[in-house]
Amino acid sequence: MIKHRDAILNRINSPADLKNLRLDELLAVSSELRDLMIHTVSSNGGHLASSLGAVELTIALHRVFDSPRDKIVWDVGHQSYAHKILTGRRGDFHTLRLYNGISGFPDPFESPHDAFSAGHAGNSISAALGMAMARDLARKSYRVVAVIGDGSLGSGMALEAVNHAGHVGTGMTVVLNDNGMSISKSVGSICRILNKIRSGRAFAAINEECSRRMPGFSLDNLMWGIGSRIKNRLNKLMTLNLVWDELGFAYYGPVDGHNIRELVSVLEKARDNQSRPAIVHVITKKGKGYEPAELDAVRFHGVSPKKKNAALSYSQIFSKTVVRLMQENPKIVAITAAMLDGTGLNEAALKFPGRVIDVGICEQHAVTLAAGLATQGFIPIVAIYSTFLQRSYDQIVSDVCLQQLPVVFAIDRAGIVGDDGKTHQGSLDVSYMRSIPHMVVSAPKDENEFQHLLYTAVNAGVPVSVRYPRGCGPGVALEPDFAELPVGKGEVLRSGGDISLLAFGSTVHQALAAADKLAGIGVDCTVVNARYAKPLDEELIIAAAQKTERIVTIEDNTAAGGFGSAVAELAARKSLYPIKIECIGIPDRFIEHGPQDYLRSMLDLDAGGIIRRIKQSFPELILNVYDRKMENIS
Repeated sequence: MIKHRDAILNRINSPADLKNLRLDELLAVSSELRDLMIHTVSSNGGHLASSLGAVELTIALHRVFDSPRDKIVWDVGHQSYAHKILTGRRGDFHTLRLYNGISGFPDPFESPHDAFSAGHAGNSISAALGMAMARDLARKSYRVVAVIGDGSLGSGMALEAVNHAGHVGTGMTVVLNDNGMSISKSVGSICRILNKIRSGRAFAAINEECSRRMPGFSLDNLMWGIGSRIKNRLNKLMTLNLVWDELGFAYYGPVDGHNIRELVSVLEKARDNQSRPAIVHVITKKGKGYEPAELDAVRFHGVSPKKKNAALSYSQIFSKTVVRLMQENPKIVAITAAMLDGTGLNEAALKFPGRVIDVGICEQHAVTLAAGLATQGFIPIVAIYSTFLQRSYDQIVSDVCLQQLPVVFAIDRAGIVGDDGKTHQGSLDVSYMRSIPHMVVSAPKDENEFQHLLYTAVNAGVPVSVRYPRGCGPGVALEPDFAELPVGKGEVLRSGGDISLLAFGSTVHQALAAADKLAGIGVDCTVVNARYAKPLDEELIIAAAQKTERIVTIEDNTAAGGFGSAVAELAARKSLYPIKIECIGIPDRFIEHGPQDYLRSMLDLDAGGIIRRIKQSFPELILNVYDRKMENIS
């Protein structure tokens, strides 16, 4: 079915099987790995370009080190597919990112070869240093490797770890997988330095120049002809070497990351030098071996299974809305953390290049940068995925909300994201944002309300978070003019006397669908679009509670501390008993990967699940309906 699939790769069941293969056989394995990854990702979706670019590096790592005894820590894990295949999961690779299948990221619960869980950038050097220090304390002898990309190296946590590792001086290897990309093109001064080395290709250029000039030239003539070029390139290399040396690291490289022989040789040197930490600078090409991914690494960074959907996604609507807002108000700026394309800010960046800021994989810096801009009269929109915004909690608290600065947090991928799994589910943001004084917490019921909430947020003059899900909404058309939605005010979408469904964000339309079905059996529902989890529309909620004496809250956030908790706290504070409250939300656990619709159904976040929970929690309601029907018959 797949080219090469029945060849050497089928004989590799663990990294040990790579040890005795010839170089030509290893090259064949690299080709087979790429074929398998392309075939699987085209069906299941996944992070393709990153893994394609790290194939030879992965083979070399497992040739040189002895996993799982030696610890290989992958940063983020976008590039770990070849690692998964070579570590006993080839037969299960077709289940990649499927429900109950293998994860798209390293997971120690899945395999002992996955030394550390990954999904967010910048943690690998810290984790690897911890493992190396534990080894030294226990007087053991295993080796530790951290594999980090050039985009991740600029994150604050990675730089903190480099600083500490150089100070401690324990033996470990950091492999810098330098492809000039994070998800989008890498940014920052560190990446600029690496770009100079990468574009110079110093060692390769010098060797090529010598080979070309050597015939017919004396050594003096040769050195005279190429001396200045060698000097320039060596100066760049020596500068980088000196920087790492001053930081306490032995520097090896740059190395061609697609030359297995060179990689093995350099990794062996780094492995055997345990007197201090070592950094191996590897130059790779994202998407290597698959021309579409090589030509467009951003598009092929994350590939989704093909779906037919003509509706605009929330990210696309965010993009269009931000462009309109920036056209109307020159004080609005937008900030993203290496997710220019993912958040939809690329169009705004083209139209307003000075007012769209990509800080790289530095969420904490993004938030405090926004705070600084806000002190000078600007209105920053910080666009970050829910799961990544967690990293900047302290900055949101101390630098934004403590000073009551008008920063807008556009929280993409909130709720169940699906295939990326437990490292990426956006299930906590309502709870952690609601806990912060002065923060307004909101979510739209549909696409049209989304643009109005963004407009409201940039004009509110206070910190505001607007959360929205991955993918498309119900398909509601956008009104041509913006409208302000009063902060802390919800709306009644349907009025009934039996039970009140208070829904927040993307669950509103599921609540309406559940109400329609319940009406068919005689249960009359009030449906409320809460719109704001903080401040609550207390007047509306109290009125609904007193009318029906039964409340169900629905949200795609953890039930602990979320919108439902806010309603329960209100009921306790206002002594609304004997009103009964059932809170539907994400349970107190990390949710595995799987299709969004399936996971929502499993968690009772769709219409069928809402009805199930109502029947379980309010059995008397169904009996009351039955009694009313019998009375009507008699």
